[in-house]
Amino acid sequence: MSGLMDHLAILPIVLPLLAGALMIMLGDQRRSLNGAIGLVSMAAMLVMAVLLLRQADAVGGSGLPAAVYRLGDWPASFGIVLVVDRLTALMLLLAAILGLAALTFSLARWHRIGAHFQPLVQFQLMGLNGAFLTGDLFNLFVFFEVMLAASYGLALHGSGAARVRAGLHYIAINLAASLLFLIAASLIYGVSGTLNMADLAARIPSLTGPDRMLLEVGAAILGIVFLVKAGMWPLGFWLPGTYAAASPPAAALLSILSKVGIYAVLRLWLLLFSGEAGESAGFGGTWLLFGGILTIGFGTFAVLATQDMSRLAGASVLVSSGTLLAAIGTGQVGVTSGALMYMVSSVLAIAAFFLVIDLAERGREVGADVLAVSLEAFGEGDDEEPTEGEEIGIAIPATMAILGISFMACALLLAGLPPFSGFLAKFAILSPLLGSSDAGRAVPTGTWVLVAALIISGLATLVAMTRTGINTFWGSLDDKHLRVRVIELAPVALLLSLCIGLTVLAGPAMRYMESTAQALHQPGGYVRGVLSPTNGGNGS
Repeated sequence: MSGLMDHLAILPIVLPLLAGALMIMLGDQRRSLNGAIGLVSMAAMLVMAVLLLRQADAVGGSGLPAAVYRLGDWPASFGIVLVVDRLTALMLLLAAILGLAALTFSLARWHRIGAHFQPLVQFQLMGLNGAFLTGDLFNLFVFFEVMLAASYGLALHGSGAARVRAGLHYIAINLAASLLFLIAASLIYGVSGTLNMADLAARIPSLTGPDRMLLEVGAAILGIVFLVKAGMWPLGFWLPGTYAAASPPAAALLSILSKVGIYAVLRLWLLLFSGEAGESAGFGGTWLLFGGILTIGFGTFAVLATQDMSRLAGASVLVSSGTLLAAIGTGQVGVTSGALMYMVSSVLAIAAFFLVIDLAERGREVGADVLAVSLEAFGEGDDEEPTEGEEIGIAIPATMAILGISFMACALLLAGLPPFSGFLAKFAILSPLLGSSDAGRAVPTGTWVLVAALIISGLATLVAMTRTGINTFWGSLDDKHLRVRVIELAPVALLLSLCIGLTVLAGPAMRYMESTAQALHQPGGYVRGVLSPTNGGNGS
């Protein structure tokens, strides 16, 4: 058992790779067997993520990684290294939860509408887990490409004109971003002589003159790549349409892809441009802050303008990405801890929302949302008087009631209203921002703009979700009864239950987030842990 624990850091990459390869060898016709293999793989990944989270939490406040896995036992500056710290463990757990929910939901019917859905989910998890675990930029690029290649298949899964059109836009944008990634990595390696993240952080303070300028150019290009994936305005124009066109389980899993960009910004910006980076300390922070605020504004307008539930969910992804980018850009430890809490809550809520949309819209006629909004705008259908003996209201079946409650929970979480975790997370972001006034310092104008953006975006989300909920669950244009299977409701219940659990256990959760943020803002422990020749396991 101890030998297995020594290699625990690499298993989240190896396990989905083996599961996906086995599914392809078995063929797409054996869907039941592939589904069983997928569920076992996802359950195992969830267990491994929990073990890694416990291992990372046990390190305490030292800031050292919980595990450093060197393949072939090469030194970190020369070989491939995987690093597990608090942030990595948190993202692995979040990816495993979404993967399990999406795969379970797809087993009802969605995995049959196209080929190789289940292997694509496994390869998607492999790419995600590798991106979270890797300790160097080149392998970050490699795992980004694995993740993106799988996401292309998931975005196009099921075919259809709208899905193909949105998927091709998504592919073109990400191929261009991949080219920029290679250019940025080449520039950074040319001036620093390394692509290992910890080694790079140790070398940056000694760079001067043209070398420092080229490094910052490379970092800026790399930042554009990550911000494209995060959906920052004006780089995220592709996101709502792509997510809206994807099949619901694929969209639920793809909702974490934007957070991979957030993860990369968190990891690299705070590691490479911390207070220990010399003249480059804080490089790009202002762009993150105001770019995030503009993204919140763009997402807010998109939320209010949309007449389609799936595009509403996609616009909500933009709002959440903008909130996270702006919070990170403030450079405050307390705000970062609140942002981490918000990231977990919003990812779970948006994934649940994509699944609820599929169930709620089942049996509705095409264009029902647009027609309902048009009737409301022109005042049609609300002046009729009931005839004598006519029943007032509509009978709500049990299934519709369950979906309505789930929809309402998603609305409260995304709008950031009490008592759920979305409210607690936004409060944790706002409290440190406004805390400077308690110390006698004036609150900066940018902070007030961010506070206003967070409040207005929450109000807009509430208005849009309320309008959509009324049209869908109360003023439905058809009387068809929904048929929903337990295997479809279970993932929604899981995701929303975790949000409720995050609310009930907000104290321990926030303590974990605060320790994570503290380690990110003081990366010396990470650098020492990775470069130390005695820390961590090896793959020899």
